[in-house]
Amino acid sequence: RFSVIPPFGIDGIHRFPPNVAEMRQWVARHFEDMLQCSILAFESLFPTKDDAIVKTLLFRLAEWHALAKLRMHSDDSLAWLNQALKKLATEIRKFQQNTCKAFKTCELPGEAAARHRSSSSTACPKSFNVLTYKFHALGDYMRTIQMFGTTDSYTTQTVSGLQVLMCHH
Repeated sequence: RFSVIPPFGIDGIHRFPPNVAEMRQWVARHFEDMLQCSILAFESLFPTKDDAIVKTLLFRLAEWHALAKLRMHSDDSLAWLNQALKKLATEIRKFQQNTCKAFKTCELPGEAAARHRSSSSTACPKSFNVLTYKFHALGDYMRTIQMFGTTDSYTTQTVSGLQVLMCHH
C-alpha cells in the first residue's frame, strides 16, 4: 500500500519501495515518510472498531512527532507536547488492550530466516511491546527540550571534535 503513494515535493515524501517491510538501511526520513502516510496506507485494513483505534493511534503518533520536532519551543508548545504525550499514551494503551489481542502476529520472513540461520526454523509469535526504552523515553522529551533545547540545536560531534583536538596536543 505504501508503494502506490506518490512522492510529494523535493524534500517531502519520497517514493516508497514495493515492500517497505523488507526495506533495508532505514534512515529517519524513511520513518517520517511512513508515519506521515500511514493513516492512508492502513485505511480499511482492519475491522471497523480496530481501524478506528489504529487511525487514531497513528494520528496521535504523528501529532506528537511533529510537536517534538519543532525547531523552536515556547511554554505553550511544550504544554501542547505534554498534552499530545498524554493523548498518545491513552491511545497506545487502547491499542495494546483491544486491538493487539484481536490479532496473532509473527516475525517477518526475513526475521525468521535470520533466526533460522542461528537456531529455530519456524516464525515465532511476535507481540506489541511497550516495555522498551523507546516508549520509556517518550516522557523525557519535554524535560530534555527544556534543559538542552531542541534536538537540532546540539550534536555529539562537538564532543568528538574536542577529543580529536585534545589528542593532538
